[in-house]
Amino acid sequence: MINVDVSATAFYESGPLPDIVAKILNRRSVDDLRRGIPDRERQKLEKILKSLKIVVVHRGVEKRFKYKITKLTPSSAENTVFKDEAGNEMTVASYFQKTYNKRLAAPYLPCVVVKKDIFLPMEVCEVVPGQRHMKKLNEKQTAEMIKFTCQKPNVRANKINQGVSLLKYKDNPYIQQFGVTVKPEMATINARVLSTPKISYNASSQEATFAPLGGAWNLRGKKVAKGANLGSWSVVNFAGNIHDGMIQRFIRELCQTFIDTGLNVINRQPPITNADPQGNVERTLKEAWLKAGNAAKAQPQLIFCILPNTGVPLYAEIKRVSDTVIGIPTQCVQSKHIADAKKQYCANVCLKVNMKLGGVNLFMDAPQIPFISSKPTIVFGADVTHPAPGDMNRPSVAALTASMDSFASRYASAVRVQANRTEIIADLANMVKEMLKTFYQSCGLKPAQILFYRDGVSEGQFEQVLKNEVAAIRAACASLDKNYNPPLTFVVVQKRHHARFFPIEARDADRTGNCQPGTVVDTSIVHPFEFDFYLQSHAGLQGTSRPTHYHVLYDDNKFTPDALQELTYRLCYIYGRATRAVSICPPAYYADLVAARARFHRKGENWEDTDATSESMDSDAQMASFAVVKPDLQKVMYFM
Repeated sequence: MINVDVSATAFYESGPLPDIVAKILNRRSVDDLRRGIPDRERQKLEKILKSLKIVVVHRGVEKRFKYKITKLTPSSAENTVFKDEAGNEMTVASYFQKTYNKRLAAPYLPCVVVKKDIFLPMEVCEVVPGQRHMKKLNEKQTAEMIKFTCQKPNVRANKINQGVSLLKYKDNPYIQQFGVTVKPEMATINARVLSTPKISYNASSQEATFAPLGGAWNLRGKKVAKGANLGSWSVVNFAGNIHDGMIQRFIRELCQTFIDTGLNVINRQPPITNADPQGNVERTLKEAWLKAGNAAKAQPQLIFCILPNTGVPLYAEIKRVSDTVIGIPTQCVQSKHIADAKKQYCANVCLKVNMKLGGVNLFMDAPQIPFISSKPTIVFGADVTHPAPGDMNRPSVAALTASMDSFASRYASAVRVQANRTEIIADLANMVKEMLKTFYQSCGLKPAQILFYRDGVSEGQFEQVLKNEVAAIRAACASLDKNYNPPLTFVVVQKRHHARFFPIEARDADRTGNCQPGTVVDTSIVHPFEFDFYLQSHAGLQGTSRPTHYHVLYDDNKFTPDALQELTYRLCYIYGRATRAVSICPPAYYADLVAARARFHRKGENWEDTDATSESMDSDAQMASFAVVKPDLQKVMYFM
């Protein structure tokens, strides 16, 4: 098989450097920089331009040398002084006047430094085309990228077919000499669509158990399976434009939705604190905690925060304080939702709050998940997330989640920081041990079998992960009791691949043109003799859905392909904070959320800057600066 797919990445714009600098700094033209570039902006600019390749254009065509930018001079071309060969001091601008008879048009711009100390005025530099932008994109760029790459399945299929003819396999002499031919049409393969499982809400709901249509449903008339009590809580408002009257109205609406959805709200008038988002967030939240406790004369359960914007820094600090200092869940909402509280929005907030307080939103009854309900079973999800490309200092974060009940609805979690870009989970044995103990405290039983979903491993690392991590899980069991050796199934979950499915008949597609949720492919394009399958468990929202590739690396539980596919698909319907089937099975999804959250647990991180690299601290100091999540929170789903 040959895999052909469209792929997109961001590139640096090419062309004259001064024009690009003006764009980066949000100026209309280079003229707007006559007064010079403020220090902060210059540092930002240097970060962006560092190691960008340029050519010089002032020495004619045959001397267009290529250079890599190492830094910018703090001073402008007319003020940057160096010594020429004879040892005379002169400015860069006067050197260009003298040597090339070139009067600089923009002597007020800083110079580019290349090699060790060659200074070039910006206007003689052009950015070489075709350089990939590897750093993280900002919010606006990300939105643009999604808009650009998001294509309906039939459009994407056409693009791929055009791509195949572009690759001209027929005319490729190497391929011909090997006697290989590539069929120009897409492979037609067999797929099955698994039947939709039944999900259950509280028995008091209208139609408490039902099979959703098209992979999605809504909460109208539904009550959560197990509603938490909300008695001791308080509200912190970080948004200046929202006044108390609006908040009180929103809280009334929210509490009503909470009650309609099955939460037991004991206190409907939590105390409100107005706070400065630039101020001391830790002190603010500690005060809110005290207020909540005093008002309800009970241990505080939740702090509700209203945020002025979608910016990361405030959110990150709130989560650091609540997860690692105070040890109480927080629920953040954006101020734009306060003014008109939509029912749907309040219901979604309610789902998250219920899980954070230890409630259960929905479940599947025992006969639907026989593997899990027939005997005590623990389902793990594991993931390792790495820092942004090019950041060689920040650590990687490993997260583990584990189910705590016979419905695989409630999860506990463990998280560790480890050396930068290591894929193997270093402390897995201890993390698994923690989860097994928590399971025992929660159920009063030892797990009789283990199902482990491991996210984020590429094919090249299967052997390593299999060898190290299966051994670590075994060791964890043995450390609790040398005769304890429950059967284990270890499944790798991959979404970063280029297999895409296109329904042939329109009648087999869902309304976005994608395959139906529950589509399974386990022949013709999978491994010839290993146990793997593709499962598209979710209903597409936009663009072309990517199926998830599940690869079983180890299996003591003697799963049949049908049984594992069925179970995995069914789990996708009980992801707690959504009313639709999700695209990867929830334990792995939760692990991903835990790992993403842990990034915020570092004090003094600069979240303002999207690509701030942390050169000031070495990696050991970095790892040491991460705070630990409070033990009580590790047992509930604080990361929702």
